[in-house]
Amino acid sequence: MEAILDYILSLGSTVFVPIVLFVIGLIFGLGFFKSIKSGITVGVGFIGFNLAVGLISSFLSPAVNLIVERFGFNLTVIDLGSGAGAGVAFSTVVGALIIPSVFILNVILLAIGATKTMNIDIFNYSHYAFTGAVVHSVTGNLILGMGAALVQAAWSLLSADYTAKRVQNELGVESISIPQGYAASSVPLFVILDKIYSKIPFLQNSNLDIKGLQKKVGFMGDPVIIGGILGIILSLLSGYGFKDGANLVMGVCGIMVLFPRMIKIIVEGLMPLSEAAKGFFAKHFSGKEVYIGLDSAVTLGHPTTMIIGTVLIPITLILAAILPGNRVLPLADLAFAAFFICMATIIHKGNILKTLISGIINMIGILYIATWISPYFTKLAEKGGVSETGDKVSALWAGNVFDFIIANVGFLGYLGLAILIVATCFIAIFVKRNALKD
Repeated sequence: MEAILDYILSLGSTVFVPIVLFVIGLIFGLGFFKSIKSGITVGVGFIGFNLAVGLISSFLSPAVNLIVERFGFNLTVIDLGSGAGAGVAFSTVVGALIIPSVFILNVILLAIGATKTMNIDIFNYSHYAFTGAVVHSVTGNLILGMGAALVQAAWSLLSADYTAKRVQNELGVESISIPQGYAASSVPLFVILDKIYSKIPFLQNSNLDIKGLQKKVGFMGDPVIIGGILGIILSLLSGYGFKDGANLVMGVCGIMVLFPRMIKIIVEGLMPLSEAAKGFFAKHFSGKEVYIGLDSAVTLGHPTTMIIGTVLIPITLILAAILPGNRVLPLADLAFAAFFICMATIIHKGNILKTLISGIINMIGILYIATWISPYFTKLAEKGGVSETGDKVSALWAGNVFDFIIANVGFLGYLGLAILIVATCFIAIFVKRNALKD
């Protein structure tokens, strides 16, 4: 089983996702060659996306490290990042069982109409595995660990169902949803905040999206210009000279330009599958809807997400330094802050001000949850050989509210698991009645 898991994960999203989409295209009657073209187009988009992500690692991560050194943040828990977090999660017993278990659960929930999402975002099953591994580690009970992991997988599917229509409208692609482990967990907070904003006068009527910003400040509202300004600010905070500073500015501008272009390629590949899915379910299931569950990466092409994600880098460092009780030093995951607020952009329909406020509130929660989970993360990391330094470690990736709730309830044993299952049923009823319509 472990060898099979390692092989599947080694394929990477640029191979595995196109294969899955090719099979889905055949099932939906898209045709052999059109299915191949759609799958490969999405794969090419992911190649481009990964190259754009490489810009973040190349330009933003060194700047973040220098800012940390210059300002001497005295924090004792090191942020190892999402890559290490996924490695920790998949190295556990729960991680070895998670892929077939979530797949079977997903098919059952689809069959009984409890969800509309088929989650093909296999690489982010690591979130579910991590929560299950924490519960297994504390209770010593594998059944409770797997139960916690599957509950989180179900909650992610329901979150994806809840936001599917708005995701589709904002991205311009039908029949998709976002069950990705972190993005799905952030939805409840952003929905609650959106309702609060609707009661606050200056936010209630705010329509400050990218188009609105450009109308107010002209070319200064262009994402490239904003990227240049943000690059200059980060360069100054990093203490860069002209050469390194200019390269950082160009890197940030490149991120602003390339992410939307790469996402457009992914969307281009998904469009034929979306149309085929609609036709298939209209013909064979009396119009029953099924969504293709994708990685939240497909949302990152939105300019608001990239702009606010970059702004949050220095803000998060300040928060980490001043928040009482926080022990996490943001490092590996900080440059990828856009992933943590991508659903805020969707929920707030691209509103820059609302997304910024929600992003700050969310990052506060992430820091505290990442601090809380650090003893469990450290224990699992040492056991899995990911960290052998004796340092306390965590990841912003693990600052997931679903992790926090499910793990704490899961620690109660079988009573906790029963509570989680009952809660899942109530959430399913709520989502079916109240899913976002636009």
